[in-house]
Amino acid sequence: EKNRRRDMEKVVMIGIMSVLLAIPLKKDKPEFSMLIILTACILISSLAVWRIRDLLRYLKTLQKYLGSGSIYIKVLFKMIAVTYMAELGANLCRDAGYGAVAGQIEFFGKLMLLAVSLPVLSALFEVLLQFVPGGIG
Repeated sequence: EKNRRRDMEKVVMIGIMSVLLAIPLKKDKPEFSMLIILTACILISSLAVWRIRDLLRYLKTLQKYLGSGSIYIKVLFKMIAVTYMAELGANLCRDAGYGAVAGQIEFFGKLMLLAVSLPVLSALFEVLLQFVPGGIG
């Protein structure tokens, strides 16, 4: 608990300091401003990777209860990865002034989330159809 709070404080400080350094450079040296922001994103992402270890341990424990071949945990991992990649890419593009590209990344990320979740939706419909007398149609 204490380490999580410290990590959150680190992330907030990295974010605030990078923005405070990048703002004055944005007008005259936008390339340096973008490098500062990109560096902050990399630092924050590296801290997140360490936190993901804890999440993976918890999910592996959960997987024991669901069975080792559980599709649900695999889908959850894929959804988390797609969400973070899309958000990071979209935010970087938006900060660079390319909102249209950011929007397309977000759109594609949503499509990928839908595609990744289809096996879970299919399993849900199979379970629901077991409770419908006489089937549908």
